[in-house]
Amino acid sequence: MDIKVLIATHKKYWMPSDEVYMPIHVGKEGKDNLGYVGDNTGENISIKNPNYCELTGLYWAWKNLDCEYIGLCHYRRYFAHKSKNNKLESKKQAIFTKNDYEKLLQQYDVILPKKRNYFIETVRSQYEHAHNKKDLDEVERIIKIQYPSYMEAFEKVMNSRKLHIYNMFVMNKALFDEYCTWLFDILFTLEKRIDITNYDKYNARVFGFLSERLFNIWLEKKQLKIKTVDIIFLEKINWVKKGKDFLKRKFL
Repeated sequence: MDIKVLIATHKKYWMPSDEVYMPIHVGKEGKDNLGYVGDNTGENISIKNPNYCELTGLYWAWKNLDCEYIGLCHYRRYFAHKSKNNKLESKKQAIFTKNDYEKLLQQYDVILPKKRNYFIETVRSQYEHAHNKKDLDEVERIIKIQYPSYMEAFEKVMNSRKLHIYNMFVMNKALFDEYCTWLFDILFTLEKRIDITNYDKYNARVFGFLSERLFNIWLEKKQLKIKTVDIIFLEKINWVKKGKDFLKRKFL
């Protein structure tokens, strides 16, 4: 199988050596060369990276990369087997290889990370507490007009409490192209309708945040054969801080 799994990165970092992985410097336009493929060649939206996050890498792959299967992970976050322990070397050894992807793609349409459970929040309320509610409302209006057949999936995802996050996946390139056509049509329409001039650096990443929700809506509508797997994070996670930040967003 001809599989390319992009590793979105904005800095020099350790990368797995397996041939399946392709590091891509997202937001490369105007930045120093890291020695990785940049998302600023061919047809691209590299300059939009502060607002689109890893989507500038996806757009580049959609328009410029020729392969049979395509995926995305992040320089610190990978699809992986259970790690034997929490040591860095053990985590690295747990990362999926090309052989792992091939086995799963023979049986499933798409490989995804396991869903995050928000427990006390719905997907809609979590977004409204963490970001700007009006942007999600505008996305809803766009879908109602441009893709009305997706509204049932939109409501189902928004009212659920679980979500595939990180924009991580591996799937057939033809299916990926279909998804990107749908996704970027919505986001480029939204970009013309909202003013993010006064957003702080975090919320300026609005199109990246919304794309995570849109990906789940697209998946719900398509009803694909999905395989969810573990994600391994190469650095230590401060769960106490994450929990406090989550509660602050909800109640404050």
